[in-house]
Amino acid sequence: MIAVQFPLRSIAFGCLCALLTLAASAQTATVTPAAATADTASGTLATVTVESSADASAGGLPKPFAGGQVGTGSRIGVLGNQSIMDTPFQSTSYTSQLIQDQQAQSVADVLQNDPSVRTARGFGNFQELYVIRGFPVYSDDIGYNGLYGMLPRQYIASELFERVEVFRGASAFLNGAAPGGSGLGGAINLVPKRASNDPLTQVSVGVQSGGEASASADISRRFGPDESTGIRVNAVKREGNDGIDDEKRDLTAVGVGLDWRSRDVRVSADIGYQDFTLNSPRPNVTPATGLPIPSAPDAQKNFAQPWTYGKETDTFGTLRAEYDINDHLTGWVAGGVREGKESNVVANPTITDALGNTVASRFDNVRKDSVSTGEVGLRGTFDTGAVKHTVTASAAAFQDDLRNAYAMSGSTILSNIYVPVASAPPLANFFTGGTLGDPMVTERVKTSSFAVADTMSFMQDRLLLTIGARHQTIEDNSYDYDSGLETGSYKQSKTTPVAGIVFKATPEVSLYGNYIEGLQKGDVAPAFTSNNLPVTNAGQVFAPFTAKQGEIGAKYQSGTFGATAAVFQVTQPQAFVVNQTFGTFGEQRNRGVELSLYGEPTRGLRLLGGVTFIDADQVSTPGGLTDGKNAIGVPRQQLNVGVDWDVPGVQGLALNALYVYTGKQYADAANTQSLPSWNRVDVGVRYLMDIGNGRLLTLRARVNNLFNSSYWASAGGYPGSNYLVLGAPRTFVLSGTINF
Repeated sequence: MIAVQFPLRSIAFGCLCALLTLAASAQTATVTPAAATADTASGTLATVTVESSADASAGGLPKPFAGGQVGTGSRIGVLGNQSIMDTPFQSTSYTSQLIQDQQAQSVADVLQNDPSVRTARGFGNFQELYVIRGFPVYSDDIGYNGLYGMLPRQYIASELFERVEVFRGASAFLNGAAPGGSGLGGAINLVPKRASNDPLTQVSVGVQSGGEASASADISRRFGPDESTGIRVNAVKREGNDGIDDEKRDLTAVGVGLDWRSRDVRVSADIGYQDFTLNSPRPNVTPATGLPIPSAPDAQKNFAQPWTYGKETDTFGTLRAEYDINDHLTGWVAGGVREGKESNVVANPTITDALGNTVASRFDNVRKDSVSTGEVGLRGTFDTGAVKHTVTASAAAFQDDLRNAYAMSGSTILSNIYVPVASAPPLANFFTGGTLGDPMVTERVKTSSFAVADTMSFMQDRLLLTIGARHQTIEDNSYDYDSGLETGSYKQSKTTPVAGIVFKATPEVSLYGNYIEGLQKGDVAPAFTSNNLPVTNAGQVFAPFTAKQGEIGAKYQSGTFGATAAVFQVTQPQAFVVNQTFGTFGEQRNRGVELSLYGEPTRGLRLLGGVTFIDADQVSTPGGLTDGKNAIGVPRQQLNVGVDWDVPGVQGLALNALYVYTGKQYADAANTQSLPSWNRVDVGVRYLMDIGNGRLLTLRARVNNLFNSSYWASAGGYPGSNYLVLGAPRTFVLSGTINF
């Protein structure tokens, strides 16, 4: 591994030095009219990256809003791309410009800008999990150009995407039930890059503290009559230590986007590949029941066992086409496949005392996913008197054949989170399932749905009313790890409605409200209670349950500044045993207020951020033992403030900063274990210049966690768990990007 890492670091560092030298030699260069496509006064590359407009939709990608950090709209599920001011929901679309300027490496890095989102861990491994409005969104359930299941499950590199779209709220009607079983509080969709109207050849290199080096390329061209055919290729390589003691990453990712357009037909296709390995990755930890949460170790400390690792390799492809049947009717079809393989050797510690001593087991796991999905739809417009209608009908299907095997050791690995102790790897033969070298199918998940909606426009488009419903069927079959015989089956259906209204009080102000539901697979009654008493309705299959959301809010947009406000309530049923009968007797209720702002209120000053207040109550629990207590891992306050400022009098120079605050969280249902609030400051600088011959150079430097704060970043994650995840240490990042 060292023999591979050293050349990459050397090459990246050498290239970066060459860029710096080139920058120094160009200090006296002036911006010529031919190079004026770059706005050097703003310190951004917004006008270099020409808007991508060749995707398979007539309207194309919504344009960036003033400042270039967010879009003027985003995909609203089956309803398609919509302007922020026209939709009765809350969403934000983060742009590739923001991703570049903040040197964000993953989707989680991008979502640090969102006051309604926090990142946690899922399933006990290194899978990123996102908490929106207090409910989890698994990485399994992130959309890729509107399709579920296409993306890597544990880590998603950001370089392949034009937009990272966050939808806040339940979305069963809009997107269908998430196949992984999450998404009650929101959804995430990633938009792949497309060839822009102007040729692009962009190369970036970078280094960061710890020694990780990176190199990436972004190339696009258009061909043919009227430049109807486009291709865009993105490739990235990152390798080395990431700043946490002895933790090393190795990432290779490639994405190819193709598109073709004619007067009535638009087609796009994507092929992606990602190979990601973590060696000695710092694990999440679990506090023992009743134990006060110990203080966070030094942020750079790594309490991983040196033989642990996580590796995933994914190949995926999608196709989307749209055909204008006539001036008022458009049809579309989309589909995708993914083959994914993961292998992990983990040893997640449980804290056993106030001194930070831990005990852990070795857990080996192999997982393979074969995913296929598809969607067809029609969208038509017509008038009935003074009322305009946009009617949408869509049918979708999804299937994932999951192969899995595991092996565990006994709990024999002793260590300490403050003074880690390396142990020899024990044999993982205490408890096994399947064969690690040849796992069998252990679960097959299928979903299918049909949706229809009508958006009606009144009062010359000042009043918009959307009503619709989706009928969804969820089928889940499980199989024995060793024999492959079916051990359980589930197939149930549910219809979820939607109603939304938008009133444009003025050209700058929209008022809105919505009722929408989330959908998850129902439970199967267990055979016995926790006290080994028989359950009277053992084996009963329950229909999918719905989380119900009501929301009202307001949106404001002037020419260069926008703000939103929302008040919401989401209720989620919970199932447990009462008097030896299993049923949906419980409820969690999340109430909240969201305020956000974005844009460029004055030239050269870009703002992005907001605050979220959430009251996540366990309304009804088994025996009423935790009624009224806060839900695990849901802070009451979340604040994000981002500023990007062009330094007056210094052409091409910009400074930026991001402040993140997260309130107190509880790590258990009884609220006896709590994590203190935490805050973090990131700062950066960017310098853009013309270096002649139409070439543009951007140098970026950033310090994440400027004050090197040590804190537990999250609790919970996977429902019912109480994983603790330590925040990342102070990290210096330096990169250079040149446009040829």
